[in-house]
Amino acid sequence: MAVRADEMAVLRRRTSEKWRTYPEDVLPMFVAEMDFPLAPAIRSALHQAVDDGDTGYVDGNDIGLRSAFAAFAEARWGWSPSPERMGITTDVSVVIVESLRRLTSPGDGVIITPPVYPPFFDLIPEAGATVVEVPLLDDGEQYALDLDGIEAAMAAGARGVLLCNPHNPLGLVHSREALEALSEIVERHGGFVVSDEIHAPLTHRGRTFTPYLSVSDAAREHGIAAESGSKAFNLAGLKSAMFVAEGERMTELIRSLPEEVTFRTGLFGMLAAREGFAAGLDWLDDVVAAVEQNFAILRRELDARLPDARLRPAGASYLAWLDLSALGWGDDPAAELVGAAKVALANGPAFGTQGLGFARMNLACAPETVVEAVARIARATELTRR
Repeated sequence: MAVRADEMAVLRRRTSEKWRTYPEDVLPMFVAEMDFPLAPAIRSALHQAVDDGDTGYVDGNDIGLRSAFAAFAEARWGWSPSPERMGITTDVSVVIVESLRRLTSPGDGVIITPPVYPPFFDLIPEAGATVVEVPLLDDGEQYALDLDGIEAAMAAGARGVLLCNPHNPLGLVHSREALEALSEIVERHGGFVVSDEIHAPLTHRGRTFTPYLSVSDAAREHGIAAESGSKAFNLAGLKSAMFVAEGERMTELIRSLPEEVTFRTGLFGMLAAREGFAAGLDWLDDVVAAVEQNFAILRRELDARLPDARLRPAGASYLAWLDLSALGWGDDPAAELVGAAKVALANGPAFGTQGLGFARMNLACAPETVVEAVARIARATELTRR
């Protein structure tokens, strides 16, 4: 059975950021939350927990989440991470910060590849390190890691790489060849990689996601992955994520973490993620199909109503990276469109200077929402051009 977004009247009852930031006349398509109902297995597990009063502290043994994720990774990506080498915490941001705190000394450079998830700019300083920007290459048709630039930055003293894999906001699925080359560079310079793979379960059909830790022995030794069900199953508010290691170095890092890093995790988050990875796969497949349909609808509507806007194909997730620079909305189109068109998009410049003129649109919604959003932006654009 196909997944359909909840009706707007139901969505407006939600109290999350997406539905409380703007007035009801604004279409919220900015933050990465889904409009779809929860997967049935997750809904059932959470209802059962409430019925049982199962609302206490998490157990360090994680109630089967790690083994469920390992089985999912094997089935979907041909990767067999060991549950014994995983750790549990609240969210991917905590995985990143706690890892960087142990992998860097104060002031060490950590490479990011903008345009990229905005918190990356803040998480590195939170850990005491310094941001080093090596923007993605862009030939006008596709983006790619600037491997020569990463090599130069590491030769100049950068200690490691904070990788976004798949890459938010582009939906870029890095190739195995690019990741292998990255692992060789990092190993040559004695560095590390922290790979944020939160969007990986949402890889589109016909595309292949490659976990960073699967590409080489070097990657397994110097890499640590941040994994979660929060984007795949819309669980961000329930707070659960995983450190994943394969080599001894990173396994020891995970084992050295204070107990509180685990015990701050949400019990409902672990329950929900376990059920998603174990029993939510048909639902997840339907979500990916619905998102792919929305990308096609967005392209159709842009071609018909906003031909000067540009959308490049995405290989993962439900986030569309829109080049609106030719529409006359300035460096930050989202800032203008929320008032002029009553459509809330994510601000392009927040992803780095490479996002000037861009905005990010969330397509985990009803097809009608995509059509209405483009119509509103087109009407507002036409009015400004008169």
